[in-house]
Amino acid sequence: MRSVRTVAAIGAAALTVGLAACSPPEGQSGQEDDGGGPAAEPGDVPTVPAEPVSLHILDVAGNLNLTQEMIDQFVEENPDIISEVTYEEAGSPDLVGTIKPQVDSGDLQIHLVLSGTDGMSAGIGEDLWVPVVEEFGDRLTGMDGYLEGAAAMQELAEGYGVLLTYTPSGPFLWYNPAEVEEAEVPATPEELLAWAEANPGRFGYARPANSGVGRTFLQALPYMLDDSDPLDPENGWDNTWDYLAELDRHVDFYTTGTGAMVSNVADGTWTMTPTTMGWDIQPRADGLVPAEIEAAEFEEYTFVADSQYALMPRGLTADEQSAILNLIEYMLQPEVNSYAYDSGYFYPGPAVEGASLDQAPQESQDLMAEFGRDWYDQAIEEHEVVTPLPADALVTAFDIWDREIGGDRVQEE
Repeated sequence: MRSVRTVAAIGAAALTVGLAACSPPEGQSGQEDDGGGPAAEPGDVPTVPAEPVSLHILDVAGNLNLTQEMIDQFVEENPDIISEVTYEEAGSPDLVGTIKPQVDSGDLQIHLVLSGTDGMSAGIGEDLWVPVVEEFGDRLTGMDGYLEGAAAMQELAEGYGVLLTYTPSGPFLWYNPAEVEEAEVPATPEELLAWAEANPGRFGYARPANSGVGRTFLQALPYMLDDSDPLDPENGWDNTWDYLAELDRHVDFYTTGTGAMVSNVADGTWTMTPTTMGWDIQPRADGLVPAEIEAAEFEEYTFVADSQYALMPRGLTADEQSAILNLIEYMLQPEVNSYAYDSGYFYPGPAVEGASLDQAPQESQDLMAEFGRDWYDQAIEEHEVVTPLPADALVTAFDIWDREIGGDRVQEE
């Protein structure tokens, strides 16, 4: 995982900072002061800022793993647009509580938010974001090059967010080949249930509300189990809830997040667990689990995609909005967006056509050659990719899982 840094365009110097909250530069809030100005109307936003701005970026999705090099590079190449960027990371559940008081007061300390669908949807509900596609879509021509799946995920943003990175995600199974023969690896949910019954306590997964991997596994099951409505967890998931209740009988505990799931595979607590492409590649590349850990496909499955977005809080000055629009447009250029391959965290990562691995940094190319799976790209070509549940339905699914499946046996990290 890349460190969080402060990037100054003056001298193109990059200074390492911690992951804690960074104090934003003075004079860059949405209120009128010596360095900023009142929040601007769309027609008042210039093509480029009248003078370079400083930006404070909040990441609640781990997106900086994929995009920080893009941002750093833009700052270094465009000191006339952005003078400095500071970064902050937080959890998605904290997003609305952090941003809403700033928007309501007109005193923005955060100028750009990087979020998944969860934080984005919560902010839409609170009217926190600039409707950037409606107001500035003609400036964001890079969106015209979205991959088909990325374009479908962009629809979930309702015009408020701009999709930066994309993955079909999963579901797949992770297993330890030292303990499971390849011929014994489950190829269907029914075979997985049988394996878990024969190997009690050796299979587990992370609580879906706290884990992208757990969330992908949960949302993929209704498609694999032929439920009546994969988009209605309350009334259309009878097969899924029955299956998970039966599987639960053979699971000792669940983890609070994906990181603990990875640790359980690494230390041998679990022999098998669900995974996604990104959570297969990066932990092995980072040495968090043995490189020999294997991933397997189900015979029939549907990808449940995932994406991350750029969001502009309401109340930005004209110059701040101008700088951010220039930055986003830059990040959607294929040769730049290819940096999203990074270390495989969100494989493939890029959201636009033409952002190929051979354009990515050599470090990423070497990492994929060593830790990627040669069948992943073919799987993406051959299987349907669907968007995840809408936010309200996803909350319902989480609530049912917590109440009826495993909420009382989640092991704290």
